[in-house]
Amino acid sequence: MKRISFLLGIVLFTFVVLSQTGAEIVVPTFAERFAASSYKTGASGEYTFDRAHSAIGFKVKHNGLIEIPGFFRDFTGSVNYDAKDMTKSTVEFTAKATSIDTGNGGRDTHLRSADFFEVTKFADITFKSTKIAKKGKSWLVTGDFTMKGVTKSITFPFNIVGWMPATERSGARMGIMASTSLNRRDYGITYGNNLPSGIPVIADEVNIDFAIEAPMRLNTPQ
Repeated sequence: MKRISFLLGIVLFTFVVLSQTGAEIVVPTFAERFAASSYKTGASGEYTFDRAHSAIGFKVKHNGLIEIPGFFRDFTGSVNYDAKDMTKSTVEFTAKATSIDTGNGGRDTHLRSADFFEVTKFADITFKSTKIAKKGKSWLVTGDFTMKGVTKSITFPFNIVGWMPATERSGARMGIMASTSLNRRDYGITYGNNLPSGIPVIADEVNIDFAIEAPMRLNTPQ
């Protein structure tokens, strides 16, 4: 009983002191934690693509008129991020060619055939960076891109669009946006004729967009 009375006394004393000095306990809001300066550049570590909150999409012009969109629904990837020296960071990803989705079942089946991706023989589309460099306000990543058994070095710009600090429920996260284009014929995908006007039914140029949200691996030291 004496111990309980003693504890209550300490609590009462603390309340009185705080009320007299005007001090108050400040709990930072989520927005304040998100805007903390320590997260303007993020924390070094390995970040893995969150497929549920990411997208690898593409667009190809049809009949010279509109761009038909599509996605690869099954993919994995990771970013080994060096906060002190971004040029030492690396990125790689793998997309399953069989997961191609343009919203049309018949077209998707054709795209999986030998006329296009030949997924039974070339299951994976991969990228592995070899260099990261600064260009203006953006970054450029160079790496080996492999599709339908053909590997070429490509370079494209990307931006880290934001950071989210770790919480009690999850680790830190990063957001990345990137866009590039490639010629499908460079990778042996040559199917398609031209219209009488000379315009290709299926354009050679393919525009690719990446929207990636990636959480830090929980066992990665921060």
